[in-house]
Amino acid sequence: MEIINKYFKSLTASQIAQFEALYNLYFDWNSKINVISRKDIENLYEHHILHSLAIAQVISFKAGSSVLDVGTGGGFPGIPLAILFPEVNFVLIDSIGKKIKVGMEISNAIGLKNIVLKHERVQDEKDKFDFVVSRAVMPLDDLIKLVRKNIAKTGKNALPNGLICLKGGELQHEILPYKNIAETYEISEFFGEEFFKTKKVVYVPI
Repeated sequence: MEIINKYFKSLTASQIAQFEALYNLYFDWNSKINVISRKDIENLYEHHILHSLAIAQVISFKAGSSVLDVGTGGGFPGIPLAILFPEVNFVLIDSIGKKIKVGMEISNAIGLKNIVLKHERVQDEKDKFDFVVSRAVMPLDDLIKLVRKNIAKTGKNALPNGLICLKGGELQHEILPYKNIAETYEISEFFGEEFFKTKKVVYVPI
């Protein structure tokens, strides 16, 4: 938890309590339903929670914004972002029902009121959102084709509405079709840990 406090110094007591509760909840649920690599659960705060919060270093969602998390798995990046932005509405979807069950149980346990989790494919989601977020679920071009229909036309944030992805490794080929509009942010510029050396946030206005 210290690593979250290190970079996010203005958390409320309620937010700190919610973040602190995540370790035992994920540890417990992960022993029943594997949503995080068993050998990686010890790194929950750095590799999953802080990684998710890299999106918040690119944009501070305004109150009343709506965000769709595609392929959320057990709730990343959606749950950490929903804790950080309690006045933003989050919808988390995944095609694997047992992963959504874990996310639901954890969000209920920490009392998140601004989050809805749904067992569905992105192709079946019809609502409009200011932003779609995801963590390396599929190649950028494939994801943009699927979520274009879900981006609202009018925006309220500092960045125009679009897609914000957490990605790793070499992205030049993936970003090529969007090189004139995509913005790539090195997470290592936000967080100093070795884990983030090759990690990026990619933003594509849609």
